[in-house]
Amino acid sequence: MKPETIMIDEVKYVRADIEQSAEKLDGMKYCIVRTYSAGVFAGYVESREGQEAVIRKSRGLWYWDGACGLSQLGVDGTNNPNNCKFTVEVDNRELVQVIEVIECTEKARKSIQAVKLWKK
Repeated sequence: MKPETIMIDEVKYVRADIEQSAEKLDGMKYCIVRTYSAGVFAGYVESREGQEAVIRKSRGLWYWDGACGLSQLGVDGTNNPNNCKFTVEVDNRELVQVIEVIECTEKARKSIQAVKLWKK
């Protein structure tokens, strides 16, 4: 089995083929959150208690293309950002009836945040 990381002169290096978790914001993980009836959102999970969650700097994922589902979107991001419909970023959002939370990779976070704002 290949090692995932190595240390050289007190610097940790991660293999390029290992998916890294998304960069955190004040200790909060960047995740995709699916609710029962409000939809799907991507943002930093501040807290979660039962089926309720508070997410920060979140966008609504109204329509996505370039990933076959939310799991792939959370790992790879989208390979068709021009066809996605992601809403304006909201600083603080309280969600109820949370049914799924998918932690994103850094690649996916960058991809989701780079999608052009969809608005009328």
